[in-house]
Amino acid sequence: MTNRVLVAEDDTTVAEVVSLYLQRDGHVVERVADGVTALHRAGVTSPDLVVLDIMLPGLDGFEVCRRLRERSPVPVVMLTALGEETDRVLGLELGADDYVTKPFSPRELALRVRSVLRRAAGALPPGGGVLRDGDLVVDLAAREATLAGAPLLLTAREFDLLAFLMRNPRQVFERRRLLERVWGWGFGDLSTVTVHVRRLRAKVEDDPAAPRRILTVWGVGYRYEGEEAR
Repeated sequence: MTNRVLVAEDDTTVAEVVSLYLQRDGHVVERVADGVTALHRAGVTSPDLVVLDIMLPGLDGFEVCRRLRERSPVPVVMLTALGEETDRVLGLELGADDYVTKPFSPRELALRVRSVLRRAAGALPPGGGVLRDGDLVVDLAAREATLAGAPLLLTAREFDLLAFLMRNPRQVFERRRLLERVWGWGFGDLSTVTVHVRRLRAKVEDDPAAPRRILTVWGVGYRYEGEEAR
C-alpha cells in the first residue's frame, strides 16, 4: 500500500532530500513551504502522515500541529533544532507522534516515518480482541478507544501506549522499557514517554492531576491500575 506523506519544510535543500528518501521508500510525497499551505493541503488531501518543520513561515509548526490535532489523529513527525529540548517537548505535548532533530540523517527520518506509519496501520503485538477497564474500551482490531461510550481521539503512539499498558496491568515499566516496547527504539529521549503519558492521562482520567488508571511509581516508571485493583 502506498502512503501519502505531506512534507512541510521551507528549506528547499532539506525538503528535496527528505522527499527523495521518502519516495525511495515507496511513499507519494507532496511538498509545501509554509504553515498555511500545509494546513490547507492536509485538509484537502488527507495525507497518511505529515513531516512538519517547526520553523515555518506563516504559521509555525507548533500551531500547524495543534490545528491538525483538532481535526484528526493524522500521524505527525516533527523536525526540531538540535539541542532544543523545549521544542521537542512542546511538539509532543501538542500531539506529535515522533520527532527528528536537525541536522539529521535522511535515512533515519525515513525509518521513523516507516515506524509511525506501521503503528498507525495497526502493527500492534500479536493478539487482537477488546480491552476493557470499566467504561474505558479499547478495540485493538479497529484501533478505536471509547470512554463512557464517547470516542477518544488518540494518536497512533497514544493508542499503542494505552493498549500496551492495559495488556500488562499492575506491571511497572521504566520509561526506557516503554520506549523500547511501544516506540521500538533502543535509544531516545525519555521525555517522549513522559509527555505521551501526560497526554494520555488528559484523555482517560477523570482527574489527570490525580490519576487512577495510569499511575506513576516514583523513581521507577508507570503502572496501569485496572478497575478491579482500584
